[in-house]
Amino acid sequence: MPQEQEQKREGREGRPPREGRGPGEGGRGPDRGDRRDDRRGDRGRPEGPPEIELEKLMADSLYLDNQAHGIVSRMRDMDSGTKSQLRRLYSAVRRAVRAPESERQHEFVMLRARLAYTIARHGLRSLDQLEKLLLQVTRKNDPRGYERFRDLFEAIVAYNE
Repeated sequence: MPQEQEQKREGREGRPPREGRGPGEGGRGPDRGDRRDDRRGDRGRPEGPPEIELEKLMADSLYLDNQAHGIVSRMRDMDSGTKSQLRRLYSAVRRAVRAPESERQHEFVMLRARLAYTIARHGLRSLDQLEKLLLQVTRKNDPRGYERFRDLFEAIVAYNE
């Protein structure tokens, strides 16, 4: 029976069936996983700026200042985010930094979730770097890293005024 189906398919399409197709794949092209992987690389837009390096941020104030300027510049070019959205996020950052040490990491984890929601909800793609940096800061769980993240956010709010 499978040979009959193969012969019918070969006759209809004028070519032999593709190899590597198992039952259930239906010959409809690559599975969803392959297509999703192919789409990740090129979405018709530039890859974006390099990630902000936490160690450099903690060690060099000029690096922090340059990163803040870069983010604000991208915000003006890419996004329609409002100053009040940024100020609300900055207030949340300040609250997280002031949290007791035993709660601080949890506060920053929740802050990252809030930042991700805001980025997605309002299309603030220019803040993607901040989300990645926030993940680094949270994983490291260093009080100095939290303070430098707050300083960076403060500079972004200031330069965006």
